Amino acid sequence: MPVLLFCLFATACSNKKNNTKKEETPKPAQSIQELQGQLEKILKDTHTPGVSIAIVRHDSPEWVTALGKADVASNRDATADTLFRIGSTSKAFASLSLLKLANEGKVSLLDPVHKLAPELWFDNKWESSDPILLVDLVEHTTGWDDLHLREYARDGKNMSLREAFDVDHHSRVSRWPPATRMSYCNSGPAVAAFVVEKVTGQRFEDYVSQNFFLPIGMNTATYFEAPNPPLTTLYHDDGKTPYPYWHIMYRPAGSINASAKDMANYVSFYLNRGTVKGVTVMPSASIDRMEVPTRTWGAKAGLKAGYGMSNYASIREGFVYHGHDGGVEGGLTEMAYLPNEGVGYFYSINAGNGDAFDKIGKAIRSYVTRNLQKPPVPAPVSLPAEAHAYAGWYLSDSPRNEMTHFLDRLLGLILVQVKDEKLITSSISDQGLQWIPVSGMLFREVPKKDPPEPVATVALLPSTPEGRFIQVGGGGLTLRQIPSWSALLQIALIVWFVLALIAILLYAPFWILGGLNKRRRRPAERSIRLWPLLAVLSLLTIVVILQAASSDLISLMGNRTAYSVSFSLATVAFALCSLGALLSLWLAPVNEVRKGVRRFSAFVILPLVLAAGYLAYWGMIGFRSWN
Repeated sequence: MPVLLFCLFATACSNKKNNTKKEETPKPAQSIQELQGQLEKILKDTHTPGVSIAIVRHDSPEWVTALGKADVASNRDATADTLFRIGSTSKAFASLSLLKLANEGKVSLLDPVHKLAPELWFDNKWESSDPILLVDLVEHTTGWDDLHLREYARDGKNMSLREAFDVDHHSRVSRWPPATRMSYCNSGPAVAAFVVEKVTGQRFEDYVSQNFFLPIGMNTATYFEAPNPPLTTLYHDDGKTPYPYWHIMYRPAGSINASAKDMANYVSFYLNRGTVKGVTVMPSASIDRMEVPTRTWGAKAGLKAGYGMSNYASIREGFVYHGHDGGVEGGLTEMAYLPNEGVGYFYSINAGNGDAFDKIGKAIRSYVTRNLQKPPVPAPVSLPAEAHAYAGWYLSDSPRNEMTHFLDRLLGLILVQVKDEKLITSSISDQGLQWIPVSGMLFREVPKKDPPEPVATVALLPSTPEGRFIQVGGGGLTLRQIPSWSALLQIALIVWFVLALIAILLYAPFWILGGLNKRRRRPAERSIRLWPLLAVLSLLTIVVILQAASSDLISLMGNRTAYSVSFSLATVAFALCSLGALLSLWLAPVNEVRKGVRRFSAFVILPLVLAAGYLAYWGMIGFRSWN
């Protein structure tokens, strides 16, 4: 597949909060007034209507407010009481609920899910030896695919959680043994919430409100669309075009609306280790447990920087934050805190503008850490002798979306080298990243510009019958080593395919114009020229469809629409045109086709057929995203 199509498809199918630009950390504001000026300028420059903000110190909130507009059409200002969508930041309440029930002896985090919820369908072919446990649901180690587009697109208004699970279950299939790799999956926390409902006899949203929202002081937080306090309107990147309210089918995974005041109390809850105004809502040990991953191979090898129970570590400008971010269509959120330094923040914007989101986060972090000393950096140790065996080529082995696995296979190649007592990794997106050993088989990155990492973020995993693996970063990316010949063959095929596309497009104007001259017409060569061009045009059609649908991807591609149906037909057209090109080349009379034309046609047609076969293998030919 062409690189352009890969990049566009991956971008369209990933969360928009990842579409941010890497920029220099801004000069720290020295006062709230100066920080407010910085944020107002960002809103203006990026055409972002509004932002909800809470900065909290250990002892009290420092700044709780909202800037800009909650609704552009009515010119309504955003305030500290305006409810913003916090997206996946909602997931932590599923984990808190499980921990509370575990503390009360009503469940164990190590209980098999099928024991507590046998009526919920899921498929794990390793269930007899490696069952899915409650903790796997919230550490994202079930091995399940993330929700399919049709699940995201289904309107969950007035739908119970039990009814939501019956809509579609095809994404709840373990693709590898549970408790080995981490792969973000929105249905896991929802299943955990269903278990909470069964054990308590309460609707999950009511249980959370009674046991967490009200005790923490999140008095206006709600999982539902509410007229009072007023909600913000969510907007496209232009800051003008609104999105309709998204009734997420799996509400526990990402549907909470909360104000800056609510979230200030929520951040304080973590900074005070589960205590609110002297009252223990959750024991500090439960907060500690949320922050530590336990289930992945990397966690078992000693890697602490990872995804715990709906709470993960992220390294920003040399500091190790804990918390969670979130994204819905038209809304991006981050809640993060420094446990040891006693400071945290929340902010949420009401537009899907990744650039604005990134800039606001950097400005806030620069302010809250301006007088803080960065944590110490672990000293390097000698490179383990076994590390040399990990040199070679790797592919991602823990894709979040199976739908885009074929992209990971082609764009996710990583070369690992061992030089000068370091690991050096290179990929399409990052060249020459360096990692130094800090303890056994654990490594930390040596960034080119940012401060050194204060914790290990890479683990060379013990060899398994499945092969040799490396876990990279807090996101739990698991890489599997592949033979060098396989990687080099893959690179060669990609280059061949890209060259064929370029050649077809460059050659087309010449033979089309040449066909206008009767003397230069060669009927026998016409079909072996036309079919490859039609195949390339069908690929370009796919690009155009995805680009046109990207701003409303879930609704336009998750339902049967002109966009989703056209996408499916365009993939079929590509396959048929590629096969038509091969057949026309095979049947073309030898004496009526020039040797140069036949060789050129073979050069451009064969990679088209290989690409069509590859896409067919991954189920992308005739792919129906709505079904």
